Amino acid sequence: MINKYDVAVVGATGVVGRMFLKVLEERNFPIKNFYAFASAKSAGTKITFSGKEYVVEELSEKSFDRHIDIALFSAGGETSKKYSPVAASKGVVVVDNSSAFRMDPDVPLIVPEVNPHAVKNHSGIISNPNCSTIQAVVALKPLHDKYKIKRIVYSTYQSVSGTGVKGVVDLEEGIKGNAPKIYPHPIAYNCLPHIDVFLDNGYTKEEMKMVDETKKIFDDQSLKITATTVRVPVYYAHSESINAEFENDFDIDELKGLLAGSPGIIVQDDPANCIYPLAINAAGRDEVFVGRIRRDYSVDYGVNLWVVADNIRKGAATNAVQIAELLISGK
Repeated sequence: MINKYDVAVVGATGVVGRMFLKVLEERNFPIKNFYAFASAKSAGTKITFSGKEYVVEELSEKSFDRHIDIALFSAGGETSKKYSPVAASKGVVVVDNSSAFRMDPDVPLIVPEVNPHAVKNHSGIISNPNCSTIQAVVALKPLHDKYKIKRIVYSTYQSVSGTGVKGVVDLEEGIKGNAPKIYPHPIAYNCLPHIDVFLDNGYTKEEMKMVDETKKIFDDQSLKITATTVRVPVYYAHSESINAEFENDFDIDELKGLLAGSPGIIVQDDPANCIYPLAINAAGRDEVFVGRIRRDYSVDYGVNLWVVADNIRKGAATNAVQIAELLISGK
């Protein structure tokens, strides 16, 4: 007999929250009782999950007084900081999609294809990494294991859905010629080298998330990493140019085979026939697509990759549900 679990989704009416529901349903997560929470503004909204209608409840400290095994949070950092510890104190395991706890040394930062073993180290809260970091480390993990990465250069091309519904609306309205409300400049027909706030070191917060989270997930502070993150006029799926330099030499065909045989990766690498990963094809998928795989001849042992994935699915909801699956598997 399959064990069933009491599951809550916090932020159930948002873009990622709604995707949590879809992915839980698609993957047949074994749910006994389901609860949906959101802000006062969204409380009372009716949602459908697994063929049953639920009324969204207003999130409060009393929300977790009932029995809940796992709560998936995607309601922003401040909400997570306030309510995740409350939930954890009442025996709930929180999988949090915000940045609130990612760099907390006591909170594991998990990508199931990369560091599933670390899930056991939780004390009630587990962090879901940044969307752009997740797809990058899935692609780099088998290469780091085999050839030992010493330096990474990230250049990202991130879709507007990463900003949420308001980002999508800014692009839609911009195409109509209307001024942006969320972005500092028009996003339609444009690229903005500006995701999140600028820090004192000249990098954006998004760029430093990629640097710091990669080191934490790989448990390797010796890695040299730099990043430039760019918002582009694409609705769904982030694309990344990744340059990795290894300590050891490699055979390019072996490297491609290694990627093709790794979990969660689909290699699309036939440039002669115009086959390479595209955001428009990755949207709606859970896999990480890798292509344009070629040696970097400017260094001794370097490779270039083009890595594309759906930022709302693998970059957020699917990864969180996979973490929940790890929790109930007992592995």
